[in-house]
Amino acid sequence: MKFITGDIDTLAKRFGFVALYGFGSRALEAKRCVEEGLPLDRANPADLDLGVQYRRDLRPSIEDTIRLTLALEEAAGTRVDLVDAGAADHNLSLAIIRGELLYRNDPGEQAEFELYVLRRAGDLAPFERERRRMLLEVR
Repeated sequence: MKFITGDIDTLAKRFGFVALYGFGSRALEAKRCVEEGLPLDRANPADLDLGVQYRRDLRPSIEDTIRLTLALEEAAGTRVDLVDAGAADHNLSLAIIRGELLYRNDPGEQAEFELYVLRRAGDLAPFERERRRMLLEVR
């Protein structure tokens, strides 16, 4: 099955999300699929990592997240690992927005969210460097 923008747009309206990102090993494949209307490679055993940015006034329930995951799996024709980018820790949120933007319906809100994630990652960078140094320190 093809993972097309129309499918994503319908799901965005139904579940209230602003943006959808592909990240991880299949991000570029997902981007090509959305842009060119090509099907995802069904022979690839890896799941499709997707990050979703919900409207800022919406906090979905676990049930809604599961429903959205299942709907995305049906649209994509493959297993999906869905992450709420707004609820994820700063490292994962940063990885998500550094991935491939597959869809957005509110460029302003999407850009504000990315700026928030980048600022948060920048603010926490010294602490992250220290944490990594301590983890790698030989005892």
